[in-house]
Amino acid sequence: MDEQQILRRIHALVDEEHELRTGLAARTPDERLTHLEQTLDQCWDLLRRRRALRDAGMNPDDAKAAPISQVESYLQ
Repeated sequence: MDEQQILRRIHALVDEEHELRTGLAARTPDERLTHLEQTLDQCWDLLRRRRALRDAGMNPDDAKAAPISQVESYLQ
């Protein structure tokens, strides 16, 4: 997945999250919102990994998405 694909995915997830939060889909289970938030964190992490590799002169395509469990345990 290249950076443009990651950014498109992020934008789609953010749009869906906004719909859920504004009540357009008020009957959506909390599990869906939690999954959206976790997937967004995972996408942002992958984007940062790609950019770090590129900035270090390495191939950004070598970046792999970290498991959600790992991304969610990062300290803020």
